[in-house]
This record gives sequence, structure tokens and C-alpha cells, in this order.
Amino acid sequence: MKPEILIATNGFQGTWTAIEYGAWLAGLMQSNVTLLGVTEKSGSATLDDHHPLENIFASAVELFRNKGVNYSLEIHNGNAEHVIPEKANQGDFLTVVSPLGRSWLRHWLTGRSFRVLMEEIKGPILYVPRVRLPLQNLLISSGGLGYEVAAENLALQVAAASRADVTLLHVIPPTDLDYPTTRDVREHMTDLQDTDTLLGRSLRKGLEIANEAGLKANLVTRQGHVVEEILAEIRQGNYDMVCMGSRYGTHALRQLYTPNVTAEVAEAANCPILTVRHTHGLL
Repeated sequence: MKPEILIATNGFQGTWTAIEYGAWLAGLMQSNVTLLGVTEKSGSATLDDHHPLENIFASAVELFRNKGVNYSLEIHNGNAEHVIPEKANQGDFLTVVSPLGRSWLRHWLTGRSFRVLMEEIKGPILYVPRVRLPLQNLLISSGGLGYEVAAENLALQVAAASRADVTLLHVIPPTDLDYPTTRDVREHMTDLQDTDTLLGRSLRKGLEIANEAGLKANLVTRQGHVVEEILAEIRQGNYDMVCMGSRYGTHALRQLYTPNVTAEVAEAANCPILTVRHTHGLL
């Protein structure tokens, strides 16, 4: 079952990237769209002021109609970082967001909006700092321990619909521990998918699913600081979308996909980032 797409805007012009990309994705996946507009309080606003939501909603409606996308419109009052998660958690949504135009001071005081949304939204999130279309190369950054399965499944649905090439990336972090698992990983850098480890089985399964869908898929292994290596691969591969696994880590091979890792990648990468929380039965 494909999730309905929830696109959020507070009227900031930069959120148009979420609307444009969300409309494209809805057409690709044949999903319905809910466009959520958040009216945030302004101390200088008057009743006669022209709210920025008016223009962006008018343009969005025209875009949806041109693409033949079924849509509904909602406007809520409040703070976007509170309103968006509240709406997103009311249904099976894939929530599409972009930067909300916050000041550097607000970032310093409360953190970036994307981090707040990640903490609160239970379903998939697609963060779109920049539109990159057509979707031809998709990167799935995999912890290889099963926690990325929900994100991987959704990413492969998108890849199959757009006929994009898929690359699975696994980053081996620096470690001084000499557990059998870490020894196996270090000794099989070039053929992890052929090993009978949990990591190897997970990577092999991902490649098999992609191949069964008729996609061109390959595996890349890197070693080093997780965030730095993911960003290096994004730059080198010039990917059009990146899929991160769960924001929850595990005891083995350190906690690879904590909220900070996903957020740091999303804030530095110049392409859409898809992330899905690890929950049973999400997709």
C-alpha cells in the first residue's frame, strides 16, 4: 500500500521545492496529495496583509492540476514544527518538507527544523533542499543490520517506478574493538554481500530485491567516519536521491544511524533525502 503524500509549507518561497518534488512523486506513484499550509503568527501582520500562503497555494493547485494529481488543501494555524508532525501522525503519510526559512539565530537556539520534524514524525520523511529530476541514480545508505528495511523498501518502490539505477552503500566505521563481526567485515570489504553474516545477508537481500524489480543495482563499501563517507559518496556518485535507514542504531558496529547522522547528511547534501523510522508493519 502506497502512503498518501503530505506536502507542508509555511508560505516561505523555499518550500516550493517540496511542492514541486511532491507533485512529481505523487504523479509517479499515483498517490493522493494533501497540501498542508501553516499560518504562523507574525507580530506585524494585519487583517489586510496578503499572506504568502495565498500565492504558493495558487501555484501549487495549478501544478497539481497540470500533473493530474488528486489533491486536498488544508490550512492550520500555529508553529510549523508542531503543526506538521501533528498532521503527519494522523495517517499513513509520506511527509515532504523543505527548509522553512528559519533565521540562523533560531537554528542556534532551537536547532534546525528538520531535526525537530525527524524527532516527532513517525512515518517516512522526504526532505527536499533542492529538486533533482529526472531521478536516475538513487543511493541507499544501509547499516546492513535490518533497521533500514522500511526505508529500503520505499526507496526501491520509487526507483522501480522511475527506472533509476540503485547503489547500496555500507560504511564501516572506525573501531578498536575486535569482535568476530567486526573482523569479518574488515576482512571482506570487497565481498560483504557474499558472507554469511547478518550484514552480508541483509546487503544480499537488498541487491536481490532490486534485481528482481529489473533495476540495475550495485554495492559500494567505504570505511571511515560515517557522515563524511556518506557525503563523499553522494558527491562522487552525483546521486539524485539518497535514502537513509532507521534513525535508531544498534549495539553492533556502533550506532550508525542516529538522528544526528541522518540530519547531518540531510543538511549537507544537495539532493532529496528519504528517511523512514524503523517500525514493524510501516509499509
